[in-house]
Amino acid sequence: MSTLDDSQLARIIVERKLCTTNEVELVRTEVRDRIKKGEKIRFQEVLMEHGFITKSQVKRLGRVMDNDSMYRPAQQIPGYQVMNKVGQGAMAVVFKARQLSLDRLVAIKVLPKRLSDNPEFVDRFYREGRAAGALNHANIVQAFDVGESNGYHYFVMEFIDGQTVYDLLTPDKPMDEKEAIRIITHVAEALDHSHKQGLIHRDVKPKNIMITKEGAVKLADMGLAREVKDFETANAEAGRAYGTPYYISPEQIRGDINIDYRADIYSLGATFYHMVAGRVPFEGTTPTAVMQKHLKEQLDPADHINHSLSSGVGEIIEVMMAKNPDDRYPSTQELISDLQAVARGEAPLQARKRYDSGLLESLATSGEVIEDDGRANTKQSSNQLPIILGVLLAFSAVCNFVMLAILFSK
Repeated sequence: MSTLDDSQLARIIVERKLCTTNEVELVRTEVRDRIKKGEKIRFQEVLMEHGFITKSQVKRLGRVMDNDSMYRPAQQIPGYQVMNKVGQGAMAVVFKARQLSLDRLVAIKVLPKRLSDNPEFVDRFYREGRAAGALNHANIVQAFDVGESNGYHYFVMEFIDGQTVYDLLTPDKPMDEKEAIRIITHVAEALDHSHKQGLIHRDVKPKNIMITKEGAVKLADMGLAREVKDFETANAEAGRAYGTPYYISPEQIRGDINIDYRADIYSLGATFYHMVAGRVPFEGTTPTAVMQKHLKEQLDPADHINHSLSSGVGEIIEVMMAKNPDDRYPSTQELISDLQAVARGEAPLQARKRYDSGLLESLATSGEVIEDDGRANTKQSSNQLPIILGVLLAFSAVCNFVMLAILFSK
């Protein structure tokens, strides 16, 4: 089975509906975590453990992939010399190539021919190209060209020589706080540019944040991006969850129509959480279980997990990941302001202002008490008040008894 490529296998099983994209993503994460703990395990073995595929299916899929011309150098694209495959997802393959006219390295994302007959995939592919082409920012992977040649739909972009934030993450080992703030600030600046152009990314996650060898930060993959005012697409996608379970916003899970920039702020907050806490915000055995927690479960503050983390970062993440979009940062500009403040060793005033106003409203309805760090305790003062009154009454009764005893003894 050594000929099997994990990414190829993932793509084929999704195409054949043996697994969903979300299930594949969870299996990938499990494989990575188990390998880092010293276990020798392969992607296909974990798929079989979970019952997604059988051993005989793996053999058949191996033969399919051996005959899949998509994974031979795609020399059919004129003007480019394809060098080698550098990446692969369930829906596309990325090649490193040289643009002959300008003698520069580029990355070419190619849609497999088997998906080219599906209008939805083709439309999404070109939407990604158009979305990326509308953006011009130092922290966004630059788009150069999109088109079709010899039956292949392709998208040419800036070649990034580096790795993703996902590659830098180690289970239960938080990233350095200063470096995490630097990376998240640059991504927030990229999103701010995108938002000002009317585009929401909708899939911010560690795998879509590239770090070059020089340390530059680049936001990648506009595959799920759409215009805020694209009501036609919004209505067509209503009720369907688009995003990655570990980082998806509650409104994306519900398939709300009126999703806006604050969905990206939530996903960036979940990414930030993963980086500084050493784990994802919510874990579960299935994508559905994870998404249900995004909808309903209270977030464990990041600085309660990583005790060396500054409270300012914890406050920022909690506001970014508020369940209700109205309780989050209203714009990436306010988020950037707080990130820069914490980087200088100052308090995140925007987060504190929003948190305090939300807290007062919560206290008015639930009567919660406050811990020393300013966050609401889960115990309610309404439950504690009878206990406190009882103790005071008992103490008063004892005092009265002692005073009477003293008087009668005289």
